[in-house]
Amino acid sequence: MEFLMQTEPESISAVFREYSLFPTPVSVTVCPEAPANGGTRYINLFAEWSQNETVRGIRLRYNKQYTLLCDDRAVLKALPPGHCSHVQGELLSSHSPSGTLKAVVRETSSKGKVHQFLEIWKRHGLVKSLDLTSLNKHGRVYEDAQFGCLAWSACEGRVLYVAEKRRAKAESPGEPEPRSASEAAGAGHSGEEPSAGKEDGSVYCEDWGEGLTCKSVPVLCVADLDRCTVSVLQGVPVQVSPGQVSHSQWACLPKHCLWSPGDEGVLFVGWWHEPFRLGLRFCSNRRSALFHLDLEGNCECLSSDSNSVSSPRLSPDRRYIVYLQGQVFGPHSQCLSLQLYDWETKTTSLLVDVVKRPPDGTMRLLVHDAREFAGLYEALPTRCWSADSQRVVFSSARRNWKELFVLDRCTKRVTRLVDNEEFGSWKLLAIERDLMVVICSSLNSPPCLKVGFLPPAGGEAGVSWTALDEPRQIPHLEWSVLNVTPGPQEENAGYAGLDFAALLVKPRVPRSGVKIPLVIFAHGGPHSQFSAEWNVSTAALVRVGFAVLMVNYRGSTGFGQDSILSLIGNIGSQDVKDVQRAVLTALQSDVTLDPRKVAVMGGSHGGFLACHLIGQYPDFYRACAARNPVINAATLLGTSDIVDWRYSAMGLQYSFDRLPSPDALTAMFQVSPIAHASQIRTPVLLMLGGKDKRVSPHQGLELYRALKSRRSPIRLLWFGEDGHSLAHVDTQADCFLNVVLWFLKHLDLQ
Repeated sequence: MEFLMQTEPESISAVFREYSLFPTPVSVTVCPEAPANGGTRYINLFAEWSQNETVRGIRLRYNKQYTLLCDDRAVLKALPPGHCSHVQGELLSSHSPSGTLKAVVRETSSKGKVHQFLEIWKRHGLVKSLDLTSLNKHGRVYEDAQFGCLAWSACEGRVLYVAEKRRAKAESPGEPEPRSASEAAGAGHSGEEPSAGKEDGSVYCEDWGEGLTCKSVPVLCVADLDRCTVSVLQGVPVQVSPGQVSHSQWACLPKHCLWSPGDEGVLFVGWWHEPFRLGLRFCSNRRSALFHLDLEGNCECLSSDSNSVSSPRLSPDRRYIVYLQGQVFGPHSQCLSLQLYDWETKTTSLLVDVVKRPPDGTMRLLVHDAREFAGLYEALPTRCWSADSQRVVFSSARRNWKELFVLDRCTKRVTRLVDNEEFGSWKLLAIERDLMVVICSSLNSPPCLKVGFLPPAGGEAGVSWTALDEPRQIPHLEWSVLNVTPGPQEENAGYAGLDFAALLVKPRVPRSGVKIPLVIFAHGGPHSQFSAEWNVSTAALVRVGFAVLMVNYRGSTGFGQDSILSLIGNIGSQDVKDVQRAVLTALQSDVTLDPRKVAVMGGSHGGFLACHLIGQYPDFYRACAARNPVINAATLLGTSDIVDWRYSAMGLQYSFDRLPSPDALTAMFQVSPIAHASQIRTPVLLMLGGKDKRVSPHQGLELYRALKSRRSPIRLLWFGEDGHSLAHVDTQADCFLNVVLWFLKHLDLQ
């Protein structure tokens, strides 16, 4: 069947609505097993999914139950899943270790007042409910993936969570609420005199930047379920904010903050917030450490205090803690090492070092060959240990793929668990009693769940996977990988021999005799990655009738630390040339692509690249769409929540007290798209978030005015209530429609 281009607005919106409806698994709870006949057993899984609903412009969450019939080491059968149940008002939820209890933090609104409750549920119904707002021990509970947690103690008598520190309020004019010296010190603003009373409402209070608005001073809170009381743990160093980075928001056991062995205390990651806070989201380079806080208020640092630390995960035998460690400052996303802390011996050892440059990975090798491992780049799953506390299972980027690996604690050997071409991305949600639950997807396959038991050590190649949902493949899409080698003039003398790659997605059956218009998609970061996983925007663009080239230029994650470091001091040059080299490679290798109809798009640093490309190659690209792009690094310096990156990107050392010099500002201007604005003739569509703290919307306005004054075609969409990612459901739908119509118009496709 011939693939026809969609040009009508309603048809374009319908495609985006259809592909947005594919849900994504968020978390999973593996419940205790129940005996079945003949020595078999039943295991229930409760998975939470997220789904966009574009008609109402909301993001839905729902639960889905699965039942597995298993023998000792294999899934014999997955029974048909139960009906989905919509989750309403839940901010956080967590099953107790035995699986008999479920804690829920729920938010309700009545007569303009918002209240948060901690609910405890059993199978027969609600058994306890604490009105956290009325107890007034703290501010709002944190539900974000950066700090938020809901962790049961092993005895199931207490629940730990993170909330905003309660701020003193005057009970009546001129009559401040008393607070202790320790409370005043806990505000975390050194150099300021503590104040109380009405004037407190005007004192500036820092937050943790983009995506963490109103998250300023987190505190650890414990709910005693027998006494129905809540207390704020004392003893956290006043210079750090407690919490923990994780991709999963709702897990069955301790996650962000962990009860330490024996329940005598709490393990947490603390981020330094002095002398001031830098943006934390998507930044694994912030000074932080692993701490242990006992219930008497004594706090001990268990790791180095001069690195960045994340993802502490306690082994089932409660002896070992693994955690990720990286450098402070420099690239805000980097290759990380994996450390092991032995609770008995109080010693730390290195399990996995930073991978500077993986061996040639352009060919897929044998499953048991660890040469394909390119390093650790993302948070560990909430549950990542094998049942015997010997191995750690995790997902990580490897070139264009996201793959599943297992590490043996004793031998320090890393092994790849999956070797098939069915999916481009395998992401571990959890492993419980050696049962692994993974999310699988590809550029033409929406996410689905698979389960399988981890084989005994040495037999990792024998994993048998069972699908919990029928994998769906979009029949109209196909994708391939392009491995790209920089030309001699594009080599980096300090990091010679590096290559990079791109993913090409296009219609499976294009129109007869008609070449396919090509959209170049540059990722942000810049130290992030396009993996071969489901991407709604890419899939919808291809369904409309475009081919999409997603470029992993040098500096992307998944290619080793050398690739990341090669971009430092070379932004606006190396990354721009890499994208252009990838485009030329694609056009030369695929005759179905139309070299006369090429457009470019990207957000953040991807928008930076898109605007650079149309400035440096003014006659090549016919249309451009940029979301919250970096336009002028010099003027961004004082407005971004990650001011350190402006220096690091230039190869300059950052310190908190560093002030901009004329030379630094000049260098920042010279590597920015604004330096090429006078050459831009390509029609530009800008999409800006009014509440963006990472890249101020004034960056886009700067380009808008520069092009407007030259009568260059430009259109600006302003989303006043959205942030850097333009993540609101209705915003995403609006942006997609406008981008497609912009490309159709300026590529003469209407």
